[in-house]
Amino acid sequence: MWLLLNQTVAVGHLLLGAALALCIPWTMRAVQPSKSRLRRPGTIIRLFFIVLGDIIRSNAAVAWIILSPGQRGRTSNFVNIPLELRNPYGLAVLACIITATPGTLWVGFDSATGVVTVHILDLIDENAWLDIIKGRYERLLLEIFE
Repeated sequence: MWLLLNQTVAVGHLLLGAALALCIPWTMRAVQPSKSRLRRPGTIIRLFFIVLGDIIRSNAAVAWIILSPGQRGRTSNFVNIPLELRNPYGLAVLACIITATPGTLWVGFDSATGVVTVHILDLIDENAWLDIIKGRYERLLLEIFE
């Protein structure tokens, strides 16, 4: 790849490309998280269908918000949600779920406190979102990854 990017096969580029090919994977291994073991395949399937249903409902809700601009009283805000989940793979899946669901966005995660910050497009009840994230997603992710 190095030679293609530089469009040359000069000896210096061959040596530098070989050095990069050997050193980069070795150094990146230090930042790779440990392997995780997935448990409970039935829970994975259940989580998939829950997320699919939530994405479909959220698409309809966001479409309604966009197509009815005259309605007032919509409040977007940030919600801080404390999590028990600490597995990096579980957190990555939760980040994907939240960000893939229209109207929500994973903004940040404080690893020291375990608090995730989520932006909600139409925030009506903060406790309802707490229940959704913790009760529907985190609970199942804990079963899968912990």
